[in-house]
Amino acid sequence: MFSKSKINEPGPKADTPADTEKKAPDMNQPKPGTDFTSSTPKAKPPASVLSADLNITGDIKTTGDIQIEGKVEGDIRAHLLTVGEGATVNGECIADDVVVNGRVIGKVRGLKVRLTSTARVEGDIIHKTIAIESGAHFEGSVQRQEDPLSGAKGGMSAPKPAAAPSSSDSKS
Repeated sequence: MFSKSKINEPGPKADTPADTEKKAPDMNQPKPGTDFTSSTPKAKPPASVLSADLNITGDIKTTGDIQIEGKVEGDIRAHLLTVGEGATVNGECIADDVVVNGRVIGKVRGLKVRLTSTARVEGDIIHKTIAIESGAHFEGSVQRQEDPLSGAKGGMSAPKPAAAPSSSDSKS
């Protein structure tokens, strides 16, 4: 009365023209593992690290991130500047984000400036936001500006020389 139909039996299927079209690789789609082009933005490169045994005399300028572990005699300009615990920077530090764990002798300019508990800063800080942890040593003045990076190299020093000649003119 009931008999099994061959439709539901497992076994080799005969290839029909419709089946071979499905099995053929699509030339419009990229092959996995060969032609890799990502639509997502590239990963941010790691920070450049200046090791503890490195002494640099001169200015450093980068659009990326930099981590100082050695000694720098000169100005530093970067996107993210991290001064390591054993590091010493003798010059102006200018960056969007500045994190000081070590010693800075000179002006610090940044949108976000953070002095950790091991920081030692001798100089003025010009910032948009600042955080100073308990234990940080700081000697200098702190000034908040909406755009602290715009006045770099001459923005804040311009009014001071203008005031000096006017006082000398009044003495004449």
